[in-house]
Amino acid sequence: MPPGISTLAADIPTLSSANTGFMLICSALVMIMTPGLAFFYGGMVRVKSTLNMLMMSFISLGIVTILWVLYGFSATFGTDKGGFIGWTSDYVGLSGLGITQLWDGYTIPVYVFAVFQLMFAIITPALISGALADRVKFSAWALFVALWVTVVYFPVAHWVWGAGGWLFELGVIDFAGGTAVHINAGAAALGVILVIGKRVGFKRDPMRPHSLPLVMLGAGLLWFGWFGFNAGSWLGNDDGVGAVMFLNTQVATAAAMLAWLAYEKIRHGAFTTLGAASGAVAGLVAITPSGGAVSPLGAIAVGAIAGVLCAMAVGLKFKLGYDDSLDVVGVHLVGGVAGSLLVGLFATGGVQSDVKGLFYGGGLDQLGKQAVGVFAVLAYSLVASAVLAFLLDKTIGMRVDEDVEVSGIDQDEHAETAYDFSGAGGGAGSRKAVPAPSDTVAAAAPIKKVDA
Repeated sequence: MPPGISTLAADIPTLSSANTGFMLICSALVMIMTPGLAFFYGGMVRVKSTLNMLMMSFISLGIVTILWVLYGFSATFGTDKGGFIGWTSDYVGLSGLGITQLWDGYTIPVYVFAVFQLMFAIITPALISGALADRVKFSAWALFVALWVTVVYFPVAHWVWGAGGWLFELGVIDFAGGTAVHINAGAAALGVILVIGKRVGFKRDPMRPHSLPLVMLGAGLLWFGWFGFNAGSWLGNDDGVGAVMFLNTQVATAAAMLAWLAYEKIRHGAFTTLGAASGAVAGLVAITPSGGAVSPLGAIAVGAIAGVLCAMAVGLKFKLGYDDSLDVVGVHLVGGVAGSLLVGLFATGGVQSDVKGLFYGGGLDQLGKQAVGVFAVLAYSLVASAVLAFLLDKTIGMRVDEDVEVSGIDQDEHAETAYDFSGAGGGAGSRKAVPAPSDTVAAAAPIKKVDA
């Protein structure tokens, strides 16, 4: 019998319709996060790049779904091969599974577990796209997604969650994806942008978000879907752990949003909507690995720390000179690192496991394990992603031509524009032009009023 599959014998769990229905709902919630991410990113770019940003997320729904069925599920959750990758022939094409077969030790069918994990695989490469706004060929991006999930995501997810994966066996705690999803995507984003370079006009032209309402809509969808992302990762709620994770998700997100806004008020003098949205996402990222190990008070600490750290980190690109368009590195990489390491400090030993962090008498052991997981995933994803981007750039080319980037990638790559004003009348031309908004969180400082 392939690993991860149970028969319906009397001495093992039987199918639970309640847990099965719960997990199907959670899978749908995680799926809606990818369109939510598309809106979040789409509102943060300039008008001329809106559709391209939306499509960079949506294409992941197509590509990763097919690859997951063909070999991704097998590579991630199949029989362990040396701690690095999995493989089970019955998982290839999902053709060797029966509808009554249960995922190992759980009360849900293998098919339900497979579709839930598929949604994680879909959103992870989509997260990378925010760092590459305005300047990447859509065909090159699509090929990068296919190669990246194969070379990076499937192996790393096996390390962290697959039975026999080396980080899993080490005892690294990652409830729902701090390492496998957020550090993985954030490090990949950094690797790719170091290869493809900066946007035309970086640090010179105004690049503020063109639609903050879209950003807020996207953030709201992400927040909503994240309950399935996090609470669903316990694969049921018979023992209440999923309920704790649900509560901690809300608590940490609220704390991070408030902490980001407080930092922003002190640093820039105002509370911005972009800051609220970005702070919420930072909290969601940080609680993802840690929420099953900490108490609600610990979740407040995790969220507040991540909110401040991520708010500080988004400005590093201007100091260090890398062009992370929508702050994937500052939010997902930094937030993922913070949340993963804070497990080693705030784990209570009373939720998902008996592992305790430093502040609860557990010493430095778990913090050390968390650090190994963090930096192993960061290093592998950074290097592998940079190599993939380099090879694509030297073969088919990753970047659009400079004139396309300046005039707008939407029209050239998709033959469409996000907003069609051709039928609108009125004296638009008589009004003074307003500078285009910037797409960076760091540039969200309030615009001061001036006398006419």
